Amino acid sequence: MPHAMPDAMQVLVTRPEPQASIWAADLQSNGLDAHALPLISIDGPADPQPVLQTWHDMGKLRLLMFVSPAAVEWFFKLRPEGATWAEGTLAATPGPGTAHSLLAAGHAAGLRAEQVLSPDASAEQFDSEALWPLLAPLDWPGQQVAIISGGDQQEAKGRNWLTQQWRERGATVHAVLTYQRGPGEWSPAQQRLASQALGQPSRHIWLFSSSQAIDHLVEHHLPASGLPAPDWSTTQALVTHPKIAERCRQLGIQRITATRPTLGAVVEALRSIE
Repeated sequence: MPHAMPDAMQVLVTRPEPQASIWAADLQSNGLDAHALPLISIDGPADPQPVLQTWHDMGKLRLLMFVSPAAVEWFFKLRPEGATWAEGTLAATPGPGTAHSLLAAGHAAGLRAEQVLSPDASAEQFDSEALWPLLAPLDWPGQQVAIISGGDQQEAKGRNWLTQQWRERGATVHAVLTYQRGPGEWSPAQQRLASQALGQPSRHIWLFSSSQAIDHLVEHHLPASGLPAPDWSTTQALVTHPKIAERCRQLGIQRITATRPTLGAVVEALRSIE
């Protein structure tokens, strides 16, 4: 019989919806007491024109880099009627989850699996550094690349390190704001859940998959809810990237468990926590 977390331990999934509820349901199906507590909201861009222009210019692009499932969702949601994926244009994602979303959304537009580059599911991390070895061997001088990403207040957030690699090899790179991130608002039930978690840190663990989620928690949700700042040193966090662990340490969180960002790895990590 698999080792399980203590009965009293609750997992707070902080991803944006609908991912938060999907992850919570998947963790529940593995015997874990998981609840969705989104710390990031996703909305479409105020100005869809850059996305429409990217579809129009796709034949001129060597590759479109999709940073997340939300980027995929909104790029294809805004696809002009009759627009198709260009035959000579590649797509890339930082991990298999986004790749899966991309193939599902892109099928109707003619995107084929052989056009998508993404780290293998066995990769240690799903990020730009893991993706680059698949991109580096390609011929980049004079090529154009679009990073399909989100942002805040109409400023597209590209992948700085990845952009630098491309530009050093002669490619032109620009970011396309495809969705907007914000803190969103908690329902009364979510506020109660957060209050319980902050008041009983030993019985809860926060699953953080984004440093921005932590920022929103501290800068927006706690003040908006009137909740006092907790003793972060007693807070428990499960993180899916070293940069998120570093943000936790900056805040004062000391009880940090790191894991790969796959369901199986997260379940195993949670079950290992005493």
